[in-house]
Amino acid sequence: MRERIPVVTQRRARGRGAVARGLWTGAELAVTLGAVLLLLVVHQLWWTNRQARAGAEDQVRSLQREWDTGRGGGDESGSRGGGAGGDGGGSSGGGGGQKHRDGGGGAVRGAPRTDRAYAVIRIPRLGLVAPVAQGIGKRNVLDKGYVGHYPGTAQPGRAGNFALAGHRNTHGEPFRYINRLRRGDRIAVETRDAVYTYTVDRTLARTSPRDGGVVAAVPRSNLSPYPGYHRAGSYVTLTTCTPEFTSRYRLVVWGKLVDVRPRQHAGPKVP
Repeated sequence: MRERIPVVTQRRARGRGAVARGLWTGAELAVTLGAVLLLLVVHQLWWTNRQARAGAEDQVRSLQREWDTGRGGGDESGSRGGGAGGDGGGSSGGGGGQKHRDGGGGAVRGAPRTDRAYAVIRIPRLGLVAPVAQGIGKRNVLDKGYVGHYPGTAQPGRAGNFALAGHRNTHGEPFRYINRLRRGDRIAVETRDAVYTYTVDRTLARTSPRDGGVVAAVPRSNLSPYPGYHRAGSYVTLTTCTPEFTSRYRLVVWGKLVDVRPRQHAGPKVP
């Protein structure tokens, strides 16, 4: 009787090896993708905030040095404005060539240049100090940690609506916590020649990004039940995106002008 020599086939083993290599490659790709996504999140939520806040703080100091040495620009004028751009940004139109005499009794000065910081906003309850720039464009205003002024709306202290937009998340997020503002909280806006103080009066928790009535000269929502005002006055409007980390709706805070005082200049140093 002949002895049969067993033949061992490697086909099944080779199949298992290919599956294992495929699983390993897939795992590596998943880990790599996860690391990339984590880096993107860190960049958006940490690095952009750190970078924008540092730049905004430098801009505030620069403005105050210019004002104290008499090299900065003054207040600017405006009238009626556009839509509720908020955190998402929008087109950053210019302020025109109109001139006026500022509320603090200073000299006649021109309108601000587009994307240029020309004022400082302070909200004590939030510990917020940020530069205000002309326009609500993302790249040159909002993403730099600045608060943007809606082109065509009133300038600080003037009759009408001084309307502002700011990021709620990332890039300095100056308006992150404006939902915490309550009636009577102070909002101070400092320019070269004057400090304008508003007090928070009303809040609109949610409205459409296309609700342009909230930044009108007499701010009033175009959506039922039409919250806002019915009489002319001197108002401030803060707009940002809501809910957080989305741009689906806009959160709006309104305030009224209650005080105007000349800015205290540092003056020349005594040797």
